Amino acid sequence: MAGVPGAIGSVPDGMAAGVLAGVGPVQGLYASVAGRVFGGFSTSSRLMVVTTTSASALAAGSALADMPAQDRSAALVVLTLIAGVMMVVAGILRLGRYTRFVSHSVMTGFLVGVSANIICGQLPALTGMDVDAGRAVEKAFDVVTNPGDIDIPSLIVGVMALVLMVVLGGTRLKLFAAVTALTLPWLLAWVCSWNSVPTVSDEGAIPSGLPVPGLPDFTVLTPNLVAGALAVMVIVLVQGAGVAETTPNPDGSRAGANQDFAAQGLGNIGAGLLNGMPVGASVGQTALNQTVGARTRWAAIFSGLWLLVILVALSGLVGKVLMPTLAAVLIVSAAGAVNFTRVHAIWSSGFISRTALLVTFVATLFFPVTIAVAVGVALSLLLQLNQEAMDLRVIGLAVDGEHLVETKAPDHLRDHGVVILDIYGSLFYAGARTLQAKLPDPATARSPVVVLRLRGRTSVSATFFAVIADYADRLEQVGGRLYLSGVDPHVRDQWTDKLLAHQGIKLEFFPATAVLGESTLAAYAEARVWLHSHDED
Repeated sequence: MAGVPGAIGSVPDGMAAGVLAGVGPVQGLYASVAGRVFGGFSTSSRLMVVTTTSASALAAGSALADMPAQDRSAALVVLTLIAGVMMVVAGILRLGRYTRFVSHSVMTGFLVGVSANIICGQLPALTGMDVDAGRAVEKAFDVVTNPGDIDIPSLIVGVMALVLMVVLGGTRLKLFAAVTALTLPWLLAWVCSWNSVPTVSDEGAIPSGLPVPGLPDFTVLTPNLVAGALAVMVIVLVQGAGVAETTPNPDGSRAGANQDFAAQGLGNIGAGLLNGMPVGASVGQTALNQTVGARTRWAAIFSGLWLLVILVALSGLVGKVLMPTLAAVLIVSAAGAVNFTRVHAIWSSGFISRTALLVTFVATLFFPVTIAVAVGVALSLLLQLNQEAMDLRVIGLAVDGEHLVETKAPDHLRDHGVVILDIYGSLFYAGARTLQAKLPDPATARSPVVVLRLRGRTSVSATFFAVIADYADRLEQVGGRLYLSGVDPHVRDQWTDKLLAHQGIKLEFFPATAVLGESTLAAYAEARVWLHSHDED
């Protein structure tokens, strides 16, 4: 029974997703069935509901923008299948850990931009206007600047649906707010004989009976379609990871990102075979699933089966739904998806977070979603590298008996002195270059020795090797030496004697031991012996 409210709520959500993607509402309805059933069987987050989402629908619609109208439906099915296969492969290759590299600020900016696009893009449908503009912002501008073209009956039923959604959303009837917002305005239009208000059937007939599986027409496949599928995959998987984090399993077991990747992929493959559109983990439907008392994955699966029953029994009624009321459902859902508390927290977190939020938001608002996703991913990587560079610190270690005490690292090395340095932060890419700038300058010293502690560094980058080679050479030029302590066996295996000899690098290695600081103290003692013998010579 927990699946019944989800099935009822999926009728307006599924139809609205189809409209948002620029195809018939039926493709959104079929996708809702397939996502819940095929995805629900294998998710590790047992209460997760895989169904149509506004973000994936908008991304798919953006990828289909240049497609001829007669090919758009077939192209959407191909895109869905490709995205599904990509997601399954991502799960098999265990790529779940990489979702954490997409910045929280970037993802929030993208989702806020998606919500703004949905609201702007649905204003023409809400007001019954026929707008030729391309981007959602342009559509909203046309509505505002041409009020004389508004169809008054469409505006009335649309606003009525908006009010019902908002008012009922704050009451115990919130589970049925969307259905009520579709039904009561329709009754008003029927009583008043407002035939000018467009309906779902005007956008495409709703077939009666069960959906028949079949293979799509791959002749419509284009590079843009593959790029769109990739964008859909990124959006679905990152959003799915966020849903899993906020939806703990009732038995306390941990969710697995890779398994959820594959499950959402299976949901998309099923949706494609049923002539549907992309699906993913839905924040709203998953929250609804929890609210109505779901305890296992069967609630999501049964909601898909109940939805199938609704489509078979009530396909005629579904076709009579008014388009302005569907637009109202989308607008309210989009506005509700904006987490203003999270936006405020990011805005207050500093210049970098604020920049990431704004750049991604603007990119989502004014560019195709595929480009916005690429901008967001690239920005996330740049922010990660920048953060690595900013977080890296070099500290000094002073020997106090058998202990090492943290001190401030010197800016310059002293003559015939031994300095022990430790590093906090990443040594990959930008971090390694930052280290190069923060290491004490040996140019003004004679015979200085540096002991660089590498405890816990199980792997190193080629950039870090180049930095170490350069620093060892600078020390040698002034008669000094570089010692590496706490060296992991894997690092030593990479930096072979043959490699060092070929590069002309002289390094002294002190492998890590089970006792913290032991190898560093040994390196320090060896460095003092070397300095003493060097001074005597």
